[in-house]
Amino acid sequence: MVQSNAFGCIMADEMGLGKTLQCLTLLWTLLKQSPVAGKGTIEKGIICCPSSLVRNWANEIIKWLGPGKIGVLTCDAKGTKEDTNNAMRAWAAARGRMVVNPVLIISYESLRMYAPVLAQTPIGLMLCDEGHRLKNSGSQTFVALNELNVQRRVILSGTPIQNDLSEYFSLINFSIPDLLGSTVEFRKNYELPILRGRDADASDKEQELSNQKLSELSGVVSKFIIRRTNDILTKYLPTKFEHVVFCRLSPMQLDLYNHFINSKSIQKLLRGVGSQPLKAIGLLKKLCNHPDLLDLPDDLEGCEHLLPRDYQLKTDKRGSSSRGGGMLVQPEFSGKMLLLARMLAKIKKETNDKIVLISNYTQTLDIFEKLCRQNGYGVLRLDGTMTINKRQKLVDRFNNPDGGEFVFLLSSKAGGCGLNLIGANRLILFDPDWNPAADQQALARVWRDGQKKDCFVYRFIATGSIEEKIFQRQSHKQSLSSCVVDENEDVERHFSQENLRQLFQFNASTECCDTHETFKCKRCVNGRQVEKAAQVSYGDTSTWNHFKGDQDLEKLTDPLLKAEAESGAISFVFQYISH
Repeated sequence: MVQSNAFGCIMADEMGLGKTLQCLTLLWTLLKQSPVAGKGTIEKGIICCPSSLVRNWANEIIKWLGPGKIGVLTCDAKGTKEDTNNAMRAWAAARGRMVVNPVLIISYESLRMYAPVLAQTPIGLMLCDEGHRLKNSGSQTFVALNELNVQRRVILSGTPIQNDLSEYFSLINFSIPDLLGSTVEFRKNYELPILRGRDADASDKEQELSNQKLSELSGVVSKFIIRRTNDILTKYLPTKFEHVVFCRLSPMQLDLYNHFINSKSIQKLLRGVGSQPLKAIGLLKKLCNHPDLLDLPDDLEGCEHLLPRDYQLKTDKRGSSSRGGGMLVQPEFSGKMLLLARMLAKIKKETNDKIVLISNYTQTLDIFEKLCRQNGYGVLRLDGTMTINKRQKLVDRFNNPDGGEFVFLLSSKAGGCGLNLIGANRLILFDPDWNPAADQQALARVWRDGQKKDCFVYRFIATGSIEEKIFQRQSHKQSLSSCVVDENEDVERHFSQENLRQLFQFNASTECCDTHETFKCKRCVNGRQVEKAAQVSYGDTSTWNHFKGDQDLEKLTDPLLKAEAESGAISFVFQYISH
C-alpha cells in the first residue's frame, strides 16, 4: 500500500525481536480480513523454511493462534513421495470453501521438487524464513520460488545483508521485482560507484559520489525493509560483555605454521600451479585450533624435526607410544586451547556459571569433550548427528539450574541457530567462520530473553594467523566487498592471487594485533587506548574498547581475562559492553 506495484518486503530485524510473531499476525490478518466484510484478502499462504524449522513454524502457529484455529499442511520431505504428491495437488487445486488448510509450511528442498504443481494455484502470501538463502538469483531455490504465482513476498532474515551489494540486490529484487531495475542497471547505478568510494585509495570526489549513492539507495529501499537491532533489548536484559581475544600461538604451532606457509606446496599454490587453496586453508585453520586436528607428520611434509619430544603422536611413527583412542588432550601445544583450559578450571573452581563452547569443526568438539572428561567436568554435546527431537530435551537439561553439566558443546554448523541456551552466561566461539552472519548467530545463544545473569562472550582469534585474515574480512567497517563468502566451495573462485598471497602470510612483525594496526586507530598510542570511542557500534570493532596484552588486561571487568595479565597468552582484546 506504500507504493503501487510493490507488494513485498524484507523483515531484517535482528534475532529475538519477534519476526515470527509479526509475520503470523500478517498471515492471520490477510486470511481473515479485507475491505469486504466477512471475507479475507487472501485464500492461501505459504511458509518456506529450512526442513529443520518446518515443525517449529507449525508449533508457533499453535502457540500464537491456538490449536485448530487455522488449517495447516506441513511438507518436509519425510512422508512417502506418493502421499506428498497427492497432498500438494489437492492443496493447489482447492478454491473457495474447498480450502481446508489455507497455510502450507514447506521446506526449501521440497518446494524445489513440487514447484511445478504449486505454480498452478494463486497464492496470496509467501513468507521465506532464513531468506538469505535467496541471495543468489541463479540458485535452484530462487528460480523455483520465482515460478510460483504470488505477489506478496516477505523475506525473513535476521542477519545483516549489507555485506555484499549484489546479494543485497538479489533479496530486494526477489521481494519487490524491478524496484531497482535490472542487475546491470543496479551494478552501474549503485554497486560500482559505492564500492569505488569505499576503497582505501578513493579520491574525495569518488567518496562523495559513494555516499550520495548509498543515501539514494537507502531512500528507495527503506520503505520496504524493517531493520531493528538488539539495542532494543538492552533495557530488558542483563549487561553483555563481548570480547574478541587475540591469542598467541604456542611455540610448536608457530614452528609448524611457518614451516607450512614456506613449504614448496604453498609456494606452488601462490604461483597458481596445482591450486588446492581450500585444502591448505583448512589445514591452517585446524592448526590454529590444535595440532591434534592434523595427521602429523603426514599432513605437513618434513615437519618431524619440529615436533617436541613430549608431544604424543596419534600413531607410533617416532618410536614413542601410540596415543590410541584414549589419548589425553595436551592443551599446552595450542595457545587457544591452553587459555580455554585455564578459563574452564577458573570458572569451575570460583563460580557457579555455565559455559557454551562453539566450533566450526566437530573434531574440535571431540578435543573439548576429552578435555572436559579428563578434568571431570559435566558436559553435553549437540552436533549434526543429533535428531531435531532430541535437541530440545538436551537444551532443557542444560538450562535446568540444578543440572550437573556446566559445559555445553555446540557445532556452529548443526542448525543450532534458534537455540536458547540461557542456562549459561558465558560463551566461547573458538574459531571464526567466513560468513559473519554465522558467527553472529552463534554468539547470540546466551544473551537472550530469560537470561538473569551478566553475560561474558568471547571470540578467540589466533594472533597474526589466517584466523585474523578471516576476522578482518568479517569485521572491517567498510566490508561491502565480496571477500566474505558463505559457502566453502565458493571461496576458491572468489580469491584472486593477491588475496591468496595475503592469506598465506604470517605477520610475525605485528607486536600485538594485525587487525588493530589495519584500523590505524587514532584513539590509541603505541597500541594502548588513551581515549574511549565517542560512539560504539556493535558491527564495527574499531569503535570498541582496545586493550593491549599484559597489564592492560587488568583494566577489564572480567576476572577470567584479568587473570591472564601476566601469562603472555593474550596479545590484544577488543571489548564491547551492551549498556
